[in-house]
Amino acid sequence: MSSEINHQSESGWYVVRTRPKSEHIAALHLRKYANLDEVFCPRIKYEKATQRGKVWFVEALFPGYIFSRFNILTELRQVNATSGVTGVLRFAGQYPQIGEATIGELRTAFQNKDDAIRVVEPCIKEGTEIVVTGGAMVGLKTVVTRLLPGKDRIRILMECLGQEREAEISLESVALPGSIRREVQL
Repeated sequence: MSSEINHQSESGWYVVRTRPKSEHIAALHLRKYANLDEVFCPRIKYEKATQRGKVWFVEALFPGYIFSRFNILTELRQVNATSGVTGVLRFAGQYPQIGEATIGELRTAFQNKDDAIRVVEPCIKEGTEIVVTGGAMVGLKTVVTRLLPGKDRIRILMECLGQEREAEISLESVALPGSIRREVQL
């Protein structure tokens, strides 16, 4: 092996790069053909509106990356040669290890399964407080009164001329108060 990995601990968790949208296949090949026992490929499942209606999608939590425990000195070549793998993540010639605690937290969140799929539910539901981030009502803090099926739209409650009215608005133009996304677009 080259001198660039001599100063590292031999065995540990590493980030393995994969072909796009092939994370679960690379994980399977690492287990089956590279004989690695510990390969972790966390994936999420979410529903998204399409022209065909709402469709469930499954994708990697970290697109293009999975985690694997192996001995970097003796198994790096075998990992790199595995179908679906494009390499092991490295910076300036060093292969950073992922801490046991970090992998443990992720595994706990994914029910301690190597290929677990976690369903991501939409966070905006009826009764959720939101902030309007686009359109004529920018900055308005209000409550969702109804989710409209198949349209990615919601109904919100707003006050107009002293009366409460419902208005229809796109999900893309709302955010949860205090979310990372900007609440007001200029």
